[in-house]
Amino acid sequence: MELRIFTEPQQGASYDDLLRVAKATEDNGFDAFFRSDHFLKMGSASGLPGPTDAWITLAGLARETSRIRLGTLVSAATFRHPSVLAISVAQVDQMSGGRVEFGLGSGWYADEHTAYGIPLPELKERFDLYAEQLAIITGLWETQEGETFSFSGTHYTLTDSPALPKPAQRPRPPVILGGMGKKRTPELAARFADEFNLPFADPDSAVAQFARVDEAATAAGRDPKEIVRSTAQVVAVGRDEAEFTRRAEAIGRHPSELRENGLAGSPNEVIDKIGRWREQTGVSRLYLQVLDLSDLDHLDLIAAEIAPQLD
Repeated sequence: MELRIFTEPQQGASYDDLLRVAKATEDNGFDAFFRSDHFLKMGSASGLPGPTDAWITLAGLARETSRIRLGTLVSAATFRHPSVLAISVAQVDQMSGGRVEFGLGSGWYADEHTAYGIPLPELKERFDLYAEQLAIITGLWETQEGETFSFSGTHYTLTDSPALPKPAQRPRPPVILGGMGKKRTPELAARFADEFNLPFADPDSAVAQFARVDEAATAAGRDPKEIVRSTAQVVAVGRDEAEFTRRAEAIGRHPSELRENGLAGSPNEVIDKIGRWREQTGVSRLYLQVLDLSDLDHLDLIAAEIAPQLD
């Protein structure tokens, strides 16, 4: 089981905060550092000092880390023109020496779109835009050097693009898709995804959605085993009940609720729950949503007491 650290900087974090967590992620032997791509806080968090751009952040971290994978879970198709996004991600991949993974979603958080004046189309149009972005971004990356890429869609038209720069990874960085949509989401995963992620789902729902993705992949002539299964779950672990309770309260969650809906409690409780997830759903990659970015001891504990038991 691969363990990845997943952060939510819109809740309140500077670049320096993220750098500390990324370095702790690398030092503790975790596989990857991921971040959300949002411009507005959620809930009662302060949100201070304000949002940090996901790909600018990852570009900085690409030069200040050496081993861990880096990516978004997930960027929103509504935020950036796909050609510009393809250029940015390819450059970060070069800057990292080929360590980028690219998560893309349709976009959903209406308040951040309103706050920053970003259009948020209705769901059908948004998915049409999302599908075109996936085709454009992967098409630009996969076009051979010296050739050009063109695309004509409802939302975007590209004519004889040189399709540069190229990412360090060839033909492209891994693409991560996810979500619980029953038809179009599995179809897009079958076409484009190297990994399918279900954030904050329960195991029964995950089993059903992974089955839909497998069915869509088979229909598209693709081996479902090519698509990595993963989930994201909030994490709060304590050496004893008092430490666990403190960590739960620090992120505004009741201990009993967090035990039910996250990876929470003692190291043994969390190990057991991860084992059940792996057995029931077939996930091989786990994103640990770490919400208190000041608590680096939390990462030390997970690395020392949980990670070695998951090999």
